[in-house]
Amino acid sequence: MGPTRRIFVGINCESLQRISMISRCILISSSTPTIYTPPATTPPSTNGKYTGRRRFSRHSSDFCPISKPPMALKAAAVADIPALDQVHERVSSISLTSPSPRKPARFAVIGHRGNGMNSWSSPSVSVRENSILSFNQAAKFSIPFVEFDVQVTSDGVPVIFHDVFILTGDVDAVADRRVTDLSLNEFLSYGSQREPTSPGKPLLRRTADGKVYKWAVEADDPLCTLEEAFRRVDARLGFNIELKFDDDLIYTEENLVKTLEIIVRSVCTNAGGRSVIFSTFQPDAARIVRRLQQDYPVFFLTDGGTKSFSDARRNSLEEAVKLCAENGLEGIVSEVRGVLRNPAAVAGIKKAKLSLLTYGGLNNTAEVVYMQYMMGIDGVIADRVKEISDAVGSFQGQGMGDGGGEEMREARPSFSEAQLSYLLELIAELVRQ
Repeated sequence: MGPTRRIFVGINCESLQRISMISRCILISSSTPTIYTPPATTPPSTNGKYTGRRRFSRHSSDFCPISKPPMALKAAAVADIPALDQVHERVSSISLTSPSPRKPARFAVIGHRGNGMNSWSSPSVSVRENSILSFNQAAKFSIPFVEFDVQVTSDGVPVIFHDVFILTGDVDAVADRRVTDLSLNEFLSYGSQREPTSPGKPLLRRTADGKVYKWAVEADDPLCTLEEAFRRVDARLGFNIELKFDDDLIYTEENLVKTLEIIVRSVCTNAGGRSVIFSTFQPDAARIVRRLQQDYPVFFLTDGGTKSFSDARRNSLEEAVKLCAENGLEGIVSEVRGVLRNPAAVAGIKKAKLSLLTYGGLNNTAEVVYMQYMMGIDGVIADRVKEISDAVGSFQGQGMGDGGGEEMREARPSFSEAQLSYLLELIAELVRQ
C-alpha cells in the first residue's frame, strides 16, 4: 500500500455524501461474496524460525495444572456494542443533507493494546504497549474499550503481553523464551522495573521478516498481570481480552481448558462491574471459554480470508459466522481488509445477529473508518486512538442534530480531491484482490 497516509480528522457534508455513495455502491455491487485466499504457505513461527507444528503433552510446562473450581460466575455489566440488526436503519436513515436526520447507533473506537501498538515503523506511539500507563492514557479519550493480549505463565498467572516469545540480549546475541514457559517472577524481570535500583533485562523485538531491534519507547512502564490491570486501570474502561495462543502449536482440549479456567477465574474474581469481552483466533478456545462462562460476550477473531490456515474455520467470514452460530458466540472481529474485500458478508453477519468489529492498519485512516461506519460495522480497533476517536466524533456529529450547529459543521476541514481519490483507489484495490 506504499507509505503510511496521514489521518484526516475533519469531514464536511459534501465529502460524507461522496463517501456514502461509494460505500453503498460497494454493498450493492457485491451480492456474491468474493474472498481473497492466497496460496497456502508455510506459516512463520513467532520467533522467526519455523520448526513445524508440535502437540502439547498433558505435562507441558506451558500450562500450570489447576483443580477445577466451581464455575459460579458473578454477573457483570456487558458492553453496549450495538447489534447488527441496527445496520439497515443506520445506512438508510442518514440524510447527509437534512438539517436534523436521525442520530445513528453508537460506533465504538477500541484502543489497540491500550493507546496503540509499538512498532519500529510507527514512532508516533511512544508509550509501552499493553501497559497500565498505556491503558490509562487511552482512557482519557472516552473510548469504551482497550484491547490487549493475555497469556498464562508456567506458575498459573495471567499476564498481559502480545508476542508469544519474549526477547532480550542485544541484536547480535538474542535470547528468546516462550512467555508461557516463564514463571511470573521471570516474566516481570524483563523491561522497566518497579524499583529503579533494580535494572531489568533489556527488551528486544523481532519483526515478521526476522529483523531484531531494540524495543525502546519514550514513556516506559513495567510489564503487568491481568489482576493488576483490573486494579489500576480506570474503572470506566472496558477490557477486550484477547486469549493468546501460538499459531504454530496444536493444543489439546485439556491444555486449553486449564489455561482458560485460570483466565476466566481471574476475570470473574477481579472484574467487578467492568465491561469485558473475550476474543481469540483459536476456534476451540472460543468454544471452550463460552462453555466455561455465560456472563461475558465471546468474539471470534479472524483474518477474514486474507490469510490461509490449515484450520478451515479461520479462513473466511462465512466460516466465522458458522462457528459463532454453533457455539453461541456474540460477535466477530475481522481484519478490515477481509470485510472490505467481501462487504456482502456484512449482511450475513447481520442476519446471524452478531456484532462486527474490525482490526488492522487501515483502521488508522479516517476515511476507511467512515466507510465501515456507513457499512454498518459496529466499531474499529485502532492504534491512533486520539485521531480516530476525534474523527468518529466528527462524522457522528456531522449534521446529527447533536447541538453542533452550522458553526461546528463549517469549522471542520474537508477532504481534498486527492484524499477522496485515495479512498476510491483504496476500496477498488481491496475489492479486486
